[in-house]
Amino acid sequence: MAIDLAAAFFAGLNFFGAPKSLGRSFSQTFPPLAYCVKSVLSRRGFVLPFGIYPLKQGRRSGFIAPNFTADTTEGTIDFHQWIGDSWALLFSHPADFTPVCTTELGRTARLQDEFAKRNVKVLALSVDPLEKHLGWVNDINETQHVTVGFPIIADEDKSIAQAYGMIHPKASETFTVRSLFIIGPDKKIKLMITYPASTGRNFAEVLRVIESLQLTANYSVATPADWKDGEDVIVVPSVRTEDAIE
Repeated sequence: MAIDLAAAFFAGLNFFGAPKSLGRSFSQTFPPLAYCVKSVLSRRGFVLPFGIYPLKQGRRSGFIAPNFTADTTEGTIDFHQWIGDSWALLFSHPADFTPVCTTELGRTARLQDEFAKRNVKVLALSVDPLEKHLGWVNDINETQHVTVGFPIIADEDKSIAQAYGMIHPKASETFTVRSLFIIGPDKKIKLMITYPASTGRNFAEVLRVIESLQLTANYSVATPADWKDGEDVIVVPSVRTEDAIE
């Protein structure tokens, strides 16, 4: 049984006059320390009262993306096998038939050729059931004047959303926020972007960061602010000047 050791600690401080908000203040004032305390104690079965929670490795850039098997609008897939030697764009939607989500999937459908040029496979996710997804695809095709040619995951039990941290309890206990993950052929997460449910994604920026990620994966360079494909890049400091000139 988990023991709320930290809560008891803060309760003791409150007995001696410390404010009840100390736990929250502690996490906000010393987030790295709060993170470490949470990480160490949570592995030992303790429950902590403050709101700094360690991310699972699979949710962070540079770590292997959690694999899963899922039912989609194009059949059952094994995520890692589905990616193959391609790059992948995995992005979540709060709910089917919502206006913002519909425009996002319509925009993605119009950019299918652009993603294909960059060897990127697209995979959407919603926690609604498959039958509802299929109706939504028809609605997107009709209202956005496109043909959706990529799968949409039916994550009814929210297992994938939970594994990727797509549900933010302070935003909603049940619906996903607009999370977006770029995953490389090595199955590692290269980029994460999170938008609130009220704000649609900028897909020009998504394409731009994919181009940057693919370029910097093959060459020892970095891309400056507002960089676009074809513009000058920065040689990373670890590369000698002589080698850069060559």
